[in-house]
Amino acid sequence: MAETVEAATGDAGAVKQPRSVRVVLLALMIAMMLAMLDNMIIGTAMPTIVGELGGLEHLSWVVTAYTLATAASTPLWGKLGDMYGRKGSFMSSIVIFLIGSALSGMAQDMGQLIAFRAVQGLGAGGLMVGVMAIIGDLIPPRERGKYQGMMAGVMALAMIGGPLVGGTITDHWGWRWSFYINLPLGAIALVAISAVLHLPKKRSQARIDYLGAALLTVGITAIVLVTTWGGTEYAWTSARIMELIGIGVASLVGFVFWQTRAAEPIVPLHIFRSRNFTLMSGIGFITGFVMFGATLFLPLYQQAVQGASATNSGLLLLPMLGAMLVTSMVAGRITTNTGRYKVFPVAGGALMTVGLFLLSTMDTDTTRFTSGLYMAVVGLGMGCLMQITMLVAQNSVEMKDMGVASSSTTLFRTLGSSFGVAIMGALFNHRVQDEMTERAGALGSKVTEQSAQLDAASLAKLPEAAREAYQHAVSSGTHGAFLLGAAVAVLALVAAVFVKEVPLKGTGPQQADAPADGDDDTATAKAPVTEAV
Repeated sequence: MAETVEAATGDAGAVKQPRSVRVVLLALMIAMMLAMLDNMIIGTAMPTIVGELGGLEHLSWVVTAYTLATAASTPLWGKLGDMYGRKGSFMSSIVIFLIGSALSGMAQDMGQLIAFRAVQGLGAGGLMVGVMAIIGDLIPPRERGKYQGMMAGVMALAMIGGPLVGGTITDHWGWRWSFYINLPLGAIALVAISAVLHLPKKRSQARIDYLGAALLTVGITAIVLVTTWGGTEYAWTSARIMELIGIGVASLVGFVFWQTRAAEPIVPLHIFRSRNFTLMSGIGFITGFVMFGATLFLPLYQQAVQGASATNSGLLLLPMLGAMLVTSMVAGRITTNTGRYKVFPVAGGALMTVGLFLLSTMDTDTTRFTSGLYMAVVGLGMGCLMQITMLVAQNSVEMKDMGVASSSTTLFRTLGSSFGVAIMGALFNHRVQDEMTERAGALGSKVTEQSAQLDAASLAKLPEAAREAYQHAVSSGTHGAFLLGAAVAVLALVAAVFVKEVPLKGTGPQQADAPADGDDDTATAKAPVTEAV
């Protein structure tokens, strides 16, 4: 027996969602969790890994290699899915990710681990894109809001559970199982998708835009290296950083120029003619900027100033992540029932701005209850934005561009997180150094000369006066970082005001036969998706 599920189209009728679709969605959520959990699990295991493999001076590259490969490959996976079929490219990305995981678990030195993490990152670049694009194929935008809660839940679970799972696995099974744990989960996702998901096969006659891919890869790599190395490995004004900025800018300018001439561009520039798509890309960048900055500095503040343990600091993020989860579910349900969504980006931008400003007011006397309330406000804002940005972006393009729309939105969010961590981190470090020098003199400067982020063991060894000075310094550093985040979040609010509320394609009283944005040819043709049951 087979049932047909209409893809996300402008004039689809009632959309059936048989058991097979639910199985596919479960497999997609597992793949999404693999992509999000990895860095958080590995972060907990890193001290043990360095203790066994050595190579402390190359430690940062274990994360950087993964991040670079993920960011650089994200647009390519989206385009490959559009050209040759979503199912094949998605399964390929899972296989590459699992190969990288297995090899990383078998690494014998730091050089091998870094290389294998890059392989893992290449696969990870296709996981999030594949999940979003396949959901875009299976579920019309009008119905897609109901599944926002699932995606937000996976995200919250990864953020909270990642460090806990990583610590438990490392302590009881060894650090290699931090990589091996991906294998059974990935195998389950592969089997489910292979057996149940049946999308129309594609075979494009056009050739892959290799020059465009190379220019984009070089440009993204340069940007990520600037944000990763700037202010840490090299001074922001150093020759190396200036060279990377020059290479990045030249490559991206060349990429944009070439995309206007390529027969099958990696990122078709016409998708940016849609006002909503362009605005959502910007909002996604800002959301990534703010979100990853907040999740980096909140645990640091809780450990250094409020005395929380590393484990508890993760659990203390629950107000933010819980609010994000609940709001995302409510926003999705309302969007599905009414077909209206503009209120959520506007409300999200406003709440995120207010919440970050409240976080910037925290000092050494702020209670955990008060900081929890402030985090909840930020979480409410993020919940209004996280999935709505992808939903509206996908609704703004034709079905044939679903992959590049998903990958571009994901890439902007990834780049936003890189910039957020780098810029907020630079501001935080500068303020901590200045405050320590002012309050503790030469001793304070010496304490933080290696790193402005002290772990619990280092903090416990400090003299009482230096410890108090460091608490005030961290409070001052987080004040500056969150105030910057609030200023950036204002841009998301401004962008949201200009979003044009176009009826979502799919079921419901409102149909969207018109172009998605009213300003280019974004009408979509039907594409039946056959699900074998």
